[in-house]
This record gives sequence, C-alpha cells and structure tokens, in this order.
Amino acid sequence: MTGRMQDSPLTVGTLLPAMEKWLSRKTVTTWRPTVDDPAATTVATFAQTAARARLLGAALDHLGIPLGGRVASFAWNHQEHLELFLGVPASGRVLHTVNHRLFSDQLEFILDDAGDEAVFVDGSLLPAVWSVLARSPRIRHIIVIRPDPGQRLPQDPRILTYEALLDAQTRPHPLDHADELATASLCYTSGTTGRPKGVAYSHRSVVLHALLLLAADSFGIRESDVVLPVVPMFHVNAWGLPYACLMTGAGLSLPGESPRPAGLALQMEHDRVTMAAAVPTVWRGLLAELRPRDQSALRLAVCGGGALSDDLATAYEALGVTLRGAWGMTETSPLVTVARPVDADAGQTPEARRATLSAAGRPIPLVDVRTLTESGEPAQWEADVAGELQVRGPTIIDTYLGATDSALTPDGWFGTGDVATIDGTGLVRIVDRTKDLIKSGGEWISSVQLENALMAHPAVSEAAVTGKSDERWGERPVAWVVPQDGSTIDPEALREHLRTMVAAWWVPEDIRFLDEIPKTGTGKWAKTTLRDLT
Repeated sequence: MTGRMQDSPLTVGTLLPAMEKWLSRKTVTTWRPTVDDPAATTVATFAQTAARARLLGAALDHLGIPLGGRVASFAWNHQEHLELFLGVPASGRVLHTVNHRLFSDQLEFILDDAGDEAVFVDGSLLPAVWSVLARSPRIRHIIVIRPDPGQRLPQDPRILTYEALLDAQTRPHPLDHADELATASLCYTSGTTGRPKGVAYSHRSVVLHALLLLAADSFGIRESDVVLPVVPMFHVNAWGLPYACLMTGAGLSLPGESPRPAGLALQMEHDRVTMAAAVPTVWRGLLAELRPRDQSALRLAVCGGGALSDDLATAYEALGVTLRGAWGMTETSPLVTVARPVDADAGQTPEARRATLSAAGRPIPLVDVRTLTESGEPAQWEADVAGELQVRGPTIIDTYLGATDSALTPDGWFGTGDVATIDGTGLVRIVDRTKDLIKSGGEWISSVQLENALMAHPAVSEAAVTGKSDERWGERPVAWVVPQDGSTIDPEALREHLRTMVAAWWVPEDIRFLDEIPKTGTGKWAKTTLRDLT
C-alpha cells in the first residue's frame, strides 16, 4: 500500500491565510514617540497588515517590477517595513533589506550588484542615502515611507510616497507565489574583508527558519508572546522574528525610528513584552533604564551579535532577568545555536549556569555543527578542543549571490571563520575569530581596512589595528601608529583624517605611537605582541 502527502510549497505567502482568519485580531504595534507623547503608537491588526501587503503586491505590479525583481528597503522597524516583508516576496519579488549605516561606496556596490529596481526608504533616512540613490542609473522608483511633515522631497520623477502608492491600488494582489525555491529576500555581508557578498534566502529557508524559532528549545515563540525585535529589520530579517510572530500569532512590538534606551524600557513595560532580542551594546545601554521599570512579563531576553560578558549577564540577573546567548551569521539565516540548559546541566552552580547561558549555545533543530582540528579532521566534541566552526542545514547558505562556486566544503559544510569549542552536550563556545575582525556594538570592523586608512595619512609610516575589550561596545579598535621620520602626529587630526575614509564609529579612541611595529618571522604584524601591550 502506498500513500502520498500534499506537496504544499513553503512560501512567505502561506502566512497570509492565518493572519486574515484565526489570527486576524492579533496586533502589530509601532512606537512613534513625540515630544508631547513619549508613548505614542500606531496599532494595526494582522488582518489589516495583510490587506495592506496585498495592496503593496498590486502596487509592484503597477510599477512594472517583474517577477524576481529586486526591491530594496532603507527602513527602521515599523509596520510599513513589515508589510514589505510580506508583500514583496509573496508577490514573487525579492526584498533586499539594506543597512543605511554602510559607507557610500559599499551602498553603491550593493544596490548595483543586487540589481535593485525600486527602493523604499523612510523619510527620515532619505537625506542620508539620497546622494547614492540619485546617482544610481538602475533604480526606476523611489518610494518614500512616512516623509516628515513639511519635508521637501527631491525633485526627481522617480519619487512616490508609500501611502499614495497604496491608495492608488483598487485590486489587491493574491500573494500566492508558489515556488518555494525562489529567492524571497536578500541580505549582504558587512564586507569587512573585501566586497560585501549577497546571501539569497529562499522562501523555503525563510519559512523553515521561522518554524525553528517556534521550537521550545530555540526561542519557543508562541501565540501568547509579545515580541520586541530591537535588532534592525535590515539585519538578517531581524533574525527572522517578524516571520515567526506572524506564523504563530505572537504580538509584535516594533521600536520605530532610532530607538533609544529610555524609550525601549518604556515600551517593554507598556506593551508587556515577553521576549526581546538585541546586541550586547543595546542590553548594556538598557540596564539603567530598566531598573525602575516593571519587566515582570519578560520571559526571554536574547543577546546575539557579540559575546555576552559575565558582568552583563550578572547585572541582568540582579534585575531578575536572564540574558541568554545566541549565535548565527548572515549566511545562516541567522540562528544556529541558542544557549539553553539541558539535563546534563542539572546541579550547576549559579556561576556555571550563567556561563552556560552566556555561551553561543546548542544547535537548533535541523542544523548540525562541527569543528575542525588543525589537521583538517572533525574534532571530537570535547570542551577543550578548539577548531574552525562549520555548520550545515536547510537554512545555511550554499552559494553567494552571483557566484559560480559553492561556498561549502567538498563534504557540504559552511566554514564560519570563527574558532569554537563544542563539548559533549553540544554546547558551542566561540573562543576566537579569524582574520582579525573587531566586533563593536554588534557590527564588524575590519582591521585591514582601518590600517589602510591610517597609512593613507602622509605622516604615517606603519599602522596596525587590534581589538580590546570594552564595557559598553564589547570591543573597540586600538590603532598602533609609527610616524614618518621626524613627523609629529596630532591624534585628533589623525581621527579627522579617518572620518573622511571610514564610518565614524570605526574611528579608534585609543591611538598609540610606536617607533616600530613588532613583526613575525615572515614580516607580518605580530598582533599577539600588540595585544599583550594593550
């Protein structure tokens, strides 16, 4: 006797029926504080959000964006961006979320490499990215979301406003795109060791990743939750949290434009947030603001995008909040591991338990991890054996956008570039990084690029960059500079030089002058020696 199950495609559009029926009354709250009302919000039901997403799909038809066409967004975490998360991929296009904080040359490269034909941009962000958009010959439409009252938009025939575009649509789009292997969304790596690389997420991987966030041993998101993704929606789809919430009916509390610690603390108390996710810098900045607030509803606080330090975890324990580590990257959708206790952890001391929950964590379902020894062999799962962390699974990259070669090893694993240990219970701890990257505030800084910028100064002979621990940002760069013979360099003048070449937050506060950079036997910077001097 044989049987067969329905071959139902896993696509973003499959989220819509539940949103419009049994989850229709669940809500999306966007915080839009004003001077007069710091708790001002707009609220939409799931049904209303779905209806507007269908109008958006029709608008993309009206604009002539073909199936598979790329649509970029420069937007904060708000309802309109959520509508893009639905309407763009479910209508058969590709949503390309872009980090507006990147350098202009990176933005130009990314928009061109992705082939974006339309761009949706917040009115508040338009001045910051307009010079890039104005120069782009490929972009045919620029749709401004919520321009500020009285804001004068550039005189460009490509410019429309979001609400006017939706209002002009009379027939909603069915949003029934049915190819689960087609690209749903696109995100680029930070490009710290070269050009940014595009990572294309299929509909299937997006849906599977959302399902995995609902698993009890990952984030366990449920209908009764209210989730606050502080992590930007332009950063790996806000770690997939919006899709998970729409799938199960969890309420979404979105922080809106430029969230600040005081506002986030008020939001968490006011909306009775049960789960929040952010990078260590945000959690550190929230500490003082959360102390006077009622956070009794908060059951899960996730810290990703950087190492969770013991002092930060301890400070939150004093508030009655357990911060839990998680790990992933752009190429992994992103979630790979979540710190959670297992039976083997029973009887741990408070310090040991905190260390377990501050680790990268244990693999989520359907994802496998391993480390390689120096000889290139898979390491046994032992706590003291470190090696390159590699991952595989249905939510892990195979090939970068536009590449002809696979990004995987010959036996099908993706090398993350991180050095880690995995113990006998599957607990992953990140112990080092390759390529001398510096992670500050959850974002990468390239030591190589910063060194090149330093050495572009005419009075600099040699320069090296290392990282040092920082209480607020996790890590900050230290610049080691050798002046040209007879030169005297003013540190602030050197910082001003750097600000013309790199992002302002890359500029090191700590600049140290040496007579010579220590070198290895092969003539490379001896960065281990420099770190010992920090």
